[in-house]
Amino acid sequence: MARRRAGVRLGGGRARGLHRPSAAARARAARVAEARPGEGPRHVRARVGRPVLAGRQPVTRDVYEYAVIRVMPKVERGELINAGVLLYCQPRDYLCARVQLDPARLRALDPGADVDGVRNALSAYELACGDRPGPLAAEPLGGRFRWLTAPRSTIVQTGPVHAGLTADPDTELARLFDKLVRL
Repeated sequence: MARRRAGVRLGGGRARGLHRPSAAARARAARVAEARPGEGPRHVRARVGRPVLAGRQPVTRDVYEYAVIRVMPKVERGELINAGVLLYCQPRDYLCARVQLDPARLRALDPGADVDGVRNALSAYELACGDRPGPLAAEPLGGRFRWLTAPRSTIVQTGPVHAGLTADPDTELARLFDKLVRL
């Protein structure tokens, strides 16, 4: 019998994780590819649209992505406060931002911070998610979300993108906002 060390099979053979998928896995991947043309294999593992029983009625949970909107008044120091949440749910065609700035916390990090300027920058996130006419209104919601979450070295920026499952994006946005932004 071959010995194993650090995930690699010693004595010949393939490295761990480089095996052929089973027939069932290939069939499942084909079904997902047919249901969602043009999308990559990341949707093979995501259990999108599976009914979950809540009480007696089935509830469908969908994948969502979110990022925390942060304010870093002095970028060189790296101190920040969470000021909002940006949530995108592709299956529901949903993109929304919710922001709230605490001026006292901002001034604690930088007494000379421009509170009105930061408020205007935060409100731009909410405007970019809305349906108002403008250059962003022509962009698809996924493109807007990627543009809003792109790395920046400015005072207002977003954190890394995280994912989850939800039956109601509005409720999930409120939950994340209460958990990550409000004290």
